Amino acid sequence: MADRLGWRCKLGVLIPAPNTSVQPEMDRMRPRGVTNHIERIDVRNSPLTTDKEFEDNILSVQGDLMQAVDRLMQCQPAHLIMGMSAPTFWNGLAGSLKLKAEMEARAGIKVSMGSESCAAALRCYPAVKRIAILTPYQPVGDAQVRRYFTDAGYEVLAITGLKRPSNVEIAHANEDLLVASFKALAATGADAIVQVGTDLAAIDLADEAERWLDLPVIAVNAATYWHGMRSAGLGDTLPGHTRLLRDF
Repeated sequence: MADRLGWRCKLGVLIPAPNTSVQPEMDRMRPRGVTNHIERIDVRNSPLTTDKEFEDNILSVQGDLMQAVDRLMQCQPAHLIMGMSAPTFWNGLAGSLKLKAEMEARAGIKVSMGSESCAAALRCYPAVKRIAILTPYQPVGDAQVRRYFTDAGYEVLAITGLKRPSNVEIAHANEDLLVASFKALAATGADAIVQVGTDLAAIDLADEAERWLDLPVIAVNAATYWHGMRSAGLGDTLPGHTRLLRDF
């Protein structure tokens, strides 16, 4: 018998404990008959002001990630969405595939992650070869993102890392900062812009920027939810959430 509210699909969403953007952004994308079920990974709201602090924070995710998968699976979702993107880029394409395999083995269902979802979104635009990237990360995180997309076959022209000072303060990045960053990245001559870091609330601005800049702008939360829906057999289109959710 189907779930009364999630009669079409139940999606499980893992997010780090301090994150305040994934849940509202993904709830806004939720089609009728689909329910999102959130589990928080035990990650501290720690300072992220240096490469070491940033890397230590990423390593700390390992302590609770699989236990969070176990807790989330108690509601029996049909598909799992990893709503924290930095670990999915770590150690390039090989590291991403390894993490995905480990999570799927633990969950017993398919998993959508930020890294593969952004790459899948870019493949919707065959003419895109050169990209520019916006992150909230320190340089050590930016290097991992560059490595992943280079492994995936893209030329990375530029990365703007906003160096947000703590986990919670990633979500405090304001509209002016994000808009200015998109415009500066477009000026590099990139074929598309990719925004990563799931606590940067950027879907609405990415949707607008695609019209100003006449470029695809891939927002990680939009891409991951899109990938999760399509992997779960949901073909809904969602105007207002970038071309990806409208056209593909």
